[in-house]
Amino acid sequence: MSTKENIVMDEKVEITITPPKMYKVVFLNDDSTPMELVIDILQSVFKHQFSDAQKITLEIHNSGSGIAGVYPLELAETFSIEATHIARKNGSPLKIQVEQE
Repeated sequence: MSTKENIVMDEKVEITITPPKMYKVVFLNDDSTPMELVIDILQSVFKHQFSDAQKITLEIHNSGSGIAGVYPLELAETFSIEATHIARKNGSPLKIQVEQE
């Protein structure tokens, strides 16, 4: 004989989700990279609106560095590589750093 029993489990499983560490993509000022190129990179790679790209570019120019964005590590590195590639393709020595926030 076979009997069916309903088994009820009253157990709670605690799941802790840790958000990923975030990293800043920082552009460093130099004397050779045209501001127009920096604005173009900020718009095309980092998807900033023109006015925001201008503000970031002026911050880079006036203070020596500026944050293009804050992302999880993989995205920060990808955007940094893509931006550096565009800069080199245009003959620019633009330096970009990825720093943990």
